[in-house]
Amino acid sequence: MAYRRTEKVEERLRARHAALVVAARAIAAAEGLDAVQVAPVAKRAGVAAGTVYRYFDSKGALVAALVADVSARELAAMQDAAAASPGPLSALAAALVTLAARALRQRRLIWAVIGEPVDAELAPMQREFRQTLIAAFAERIEEAATDGRLADANPALVARAIVGGLVEALIGPLAIAVEADSAAGRAAVQAFALSALRAIGIVDARARGLVVQAVWPEAD
Repeated sequence: MAYRRTEKVEERLRARHAALVVAARAIAAAEGLDAVQVAPVAKRAGVAAGTVYRYFDSKGALVAALVADVSARELAAMQDAAAASPGPLSALAAALVTLAARALRQRRLIWAVIGEPVDAELAPMQREFRQTLIAAFAERIEEAATDGRLADANPALVARAIVGGLVEALIGPLAIAVEADSAAGRAAVQAFALSALRAIGIVDARARGLVVQAVWPEAD
């Protein structure tokens, strides 16, 4: 008879897997993606290196799980903010503000998983994360266009510009130096969101209050 894991065992395995991803996340947030190695992750999680290999057969698999975790968290936060908005344009504005504010708050981590120079094995994972964000924004822009709120929008192109602008303006090596939860940080996030909305033809976003009404996201 084949051995079947009990629910308690399954729960313990899921908890250990999650703890390893949390450890990898903390290391990436402090030192970057290349620093996510099996030995330091094991040490931070309080387990032996061999235990890490029971869950991830390589560093690449561990980093993939980390990037997937970051992606899921950011998409969920954007979705929640958009879902609480009354219409497609305000939903787009809420998604913009949410991603930008969270990225500024986690700038080292988000830079690590989206654009930090890494070796060839890890670069595709970063591209996948960028593509996920691009697809999310393209969908929001398409919804606003279908609703008749935008005259001439190119969702795929503008979505790429939004993600690229996020990196250059707020989290990359040339980004402005502001604290996330400061007045300057909030102003930077609003300026980014307003610029993105103008790029799709919403020149009166400030007058409409689209960005001001967006709720500043809670910290994780």
